[in-house]
Amino acid sequence: MSIPLRKLLSGFALASLLGCAQAFAQSLVVCTEASPEGFDITQYTAATTADASAETVFERLVQFAPGSTRVVPALAERWEISNDGLQYTFTLRQGVKFHSTDYFTPTRDFNADDVLWSFRRQLDPQHPWHKLAPRGFPYAEAMGLPGLISAVDKLDEHRVRFTLSHPESPFLADLAMGFASIFSAEYGDLLLAADKAEQLNNLPIGTGPFVFQRYQKDAQVRFNANPDYWGGKPKIEHLLLAITPDPNVRIQRVKAGDCQIAVYPKPTDVPALRQDPALKVDELDSLLVAYVGINTRHKPLDDVRVRQAINLAFDREAYLRAQFGEGAASPAVAPYPPTLWGSDPQLKGWPYDPARARQLLDEAGIKPGLKLSIWTRPGGGPTNPNPGIGAQMLQDDLGKIGIHADIRVYEWGELIKRAKQGEHDLIFMGWAGDNGDPDNFLTPNLSCAAAKSGENQAGWCNQQFDELLRQARASSDQDTRAGLYRQALAIYQREAPWIALAYPKQFAVLRPGVEGFVLSPLGSNNFSRVELQPATAKPASGQ
Repeated sequence: MSIPLRKLLSGFALASLLGCAQAFAQSLVVCTEASPEGFDITQYTAATTADASAETVFERLVQFAPGSTRVVPALAERWEISNDGLQYTFTLRQGVKFHSTDYFTPTRDFNADDVLWSFRRQLDPQHPWHKLAPRGFPYAEAMGLPGLISAVDKLDEHRVRFTLSHPESPFLADLAMGFASIFSAEYGDLLLAADKAEQLNNLPIGTGPFVFQRYQKDAQVRFNANPDYWGGKPKIEHLLLAITPDPNVRIQRVKAGDCQIAVYPKPTDVPALRQDPALKVDELDSLLVAYVGINTRHKPLDDVRVRQAINLAFDREAYLRAQFGEGAASPAVAPYPPTLWGSDPQLKGWPYDPARARQLLDEAGIKPGLKLSIWTRPGGGPTNPNPGIGAQMLQDDLGKIGIHADIRVYEWGELIKRAKQGEHDLIFMGWAGDNGDPDNFLTPNLSCAAAKSGENQAGWCNQQFDELLRQARASSDQDTRAGLYRQALAIYQREAPWIALAYPKQFAVLRPGVEGFVLSPLGSNNFSRVELQPATAKPASGQ
């Protein structure tokens, strides 16, 4: 999933919120790095959107065990896979209740109809809700699911069957991803009848551990614990996501006790934070990659020699030192980290070689003075801790080979919207693996289907690369799949649709007394198991 950033909550407002929080037991405030794009997670890919929807309000048939990529039961108690790998039959958990709010009261429990509604909406152009998603369904489209899932059938009230057109090895893990969240068909039907389709995105209803309360744009998202949650009511009564794009401000607030958790500190600040006895720093080798997408839909970036020249021109080692300091990230070569199976230790990154870069531009007929745009965002997150510095370093290095690049800064939602339309030349982006499978880095970001949907920021479509991905997904043998992915990586390396930047580690800063929070290698944040000791709350009189 893509990684973002946004506007901050004023100190007065946050202090007031925390003062009110003292009237409640176990209120957790988390300083987050960006606003959610919305709450209908099927329409979005950003990690902050997933944190505010898929990890709070919604659930899926299966889920990942905390801190791992192991698939475990969720809304489905168990499943069976046919010998030919074409049918997946799920037995649904009974007695699961959808949220009751002031805008919706369910009349029945979760059942098979909700599963059918949630998937057919994304897959069937004739479904009444299919055309009511302004942004479409980027994951379903980029992963080619309409062509993969030939049927979703209701066997009875508590059993559903997915039939695939061909075997797809990552399919079960795919169903644990945010886009596969289960919505209330009853709620959807009521909204459609009342001509209030937009409410699905603004006032979400799910079965998850938290019930949505309200969202103040670029400031905060509030939730209450779900008293009817099948997995047991969360220990914290109230969850507030305080949107704080500036990583320096996030750290100031967690130090002051204005929030109990601050996500994504600047890696260069981590050594000093570890020395603070009043704080705890959690660290994890995550499935993250930072990159610059090179828009191959724009001339002369459609020329592989120009893309190779841009890779050769950028001093990645200097970039890593400036952005991450020591030990917080390793240099990237491929679209996914070497800790993930299917990587190729023989694959070498592009060296820093401005002379060879100028030579390639000459061979491509590119004279000095080529103008390009570099797109980035404000604030800072795990894959781009300091966007301004990174963009300036790329701008300077391109200038040394005769390319004049101007830097354009857009807030996260606008950046994604424009990039999907292909307006950029070069764009700083990041990706967090959603399911622990190499395909999740390759198909959503670099496939032809993803190029068509706009999720492939490079707009790059290579049929040979695509065919290797297809063969790998169709195989159930991991060694066979790994060999196919290594062939695909060789094509990626030669064609250079990205500047692969870094494999960052993931960090979070916690106040004393925060228990049960577990970093996920998938880059998401789930707070349903968090418990707080009284010392974590800052007294209202001290604000």
